[in-house]
Amino acid sequence: MSAFSLYAQSGKPKAAPAKKPAAAPGTTITKLRFRSTWGIFLSDSIPRPEIAKLLDSALVVRDEKNNKYPVVSFDFTYENKEFYLNDTTGKPGIYTEYVGDSFKGDKLPALWVTRIKELLDKGEVFYFDNIIVNYTGDKLYRAPKLKFIVR
Repeated sequence: MSAFSLYAQSGKPKAAPAKKPAAAPGTTITKLRFRSTWGIFLSDSIPRPEIAKLLDSALVVRDEKNNKYPVVSFDFTYENKEFYLNDTTGKPGIYTEYVGDSFKGDKLPALWVTRIKELLDKGEVFYFDNIIVNYTGDKLYRAPKLKFIVR
């Protein structure tokens, strides 16, 4: 016959508070702050004609000192809305389709620009996510995302 003891614990165990990494002696830790723009625009609601001109523009990322960093890649999603007539109810509805891809560089490819110009309509939305910049040497950083609504 064997004997063993069981101990019950009530509540969650308390975790030690997180510690910030210590800087090497003589150095300071600074938090990088990037600002993303598409052409000259921050995330915004922009009129259709202005968006059509903006489609050929590059993504631009700058730091707090206004230094510009090259965009390596980004994810783009186009939220396209189409109106339809529901066969069952006979009432109009809105169908939302999301189309997107990941791109290298700082601009949308010409094929995408051409196609979006054909479809562009009010209420549609452009999302630029996972904007990656080359900070220095081989260091890559993610910059803030952008969102544009077509007016």
